[in-house]
Amino acid sequence: MVKNNDYDKVVEIFKALSEPMRIKILDVVSCRELCACEILECLSISQSTLSHHMKVLMSCDLVIGRKEATWMYYSINKETIANIHNTLDIITSEKTNCRCNVQIQRKNCKK
Repeated sequence: MVKNNDYDKVVEIFKALSEPMRIKILDVVSCRELCACEILECLSISQSTLSHHMKVLMSCDLVIGRKEATWMYYSINKETIANIHNTLDIITSEKTNCRCNVQIQRKNCKK
């Protein structure tokens, strides 16, 4: 069973992913670590737009940022991605002890 605070984290991540440009950014940085200028070239967006989206992606730990001199490099946070996969598996799996603790009368269900 998932803890309540895990649900909050999942919601934060899904909110971040509800913006199409953020999905595109994740797709671009999934190949390898990229500097901001390389991401900008791939997506044809402004630096301020990229900065805004990266702030959101980093705040929910989907992306890791690393500064080197004057350049900022971004990569996928594989640990967070793995945790999301695991959490979704837990949420969507069959359970013997359902969270609602209500016994469903199978005889009333129609297949």
